[in-house]
Amino acid sequence: MATFLRFSLILFVCFFQRFMLFCATLFVMFAEIVYSAIEATIDRVGLEIHPLSGLAKDLGSAGVLIALIVFICIWGSCLYQNLY
Repeated sequence: MATFLRFSLILFVCFFQRFMLFCATLFVMFAEIVYSAIEATIDRVGLEIHPLSGLAKDLGSAGVLIALIVFICIWGSCLYQNLY
C-alpha cells in the first residue's frame, strides 16, 4: 500500500483525483487495521470456537474486501481517464 501512496503523489492528475487516490489507499489501510483489531480481540477473548467469533472475523474480512473493491474502482477510473 505504501507503493500506491507514493504512486498517487507522482501521477500527473488533478488535485481532486490525487486526493481520491490517496483517500482510497488510506481507506484500505484503515480497513486492514480494524480487521486486525477485531481478530486480535476475538483471539484474546478465548480460543474456543464460537459462531459469533467466526461471524465477527467474516464481517471484518468482508469490510476489507469492500475497501479493496472501492480502491480498485477509484484507481481504475483515474488511470483509465488519464491514460485514454
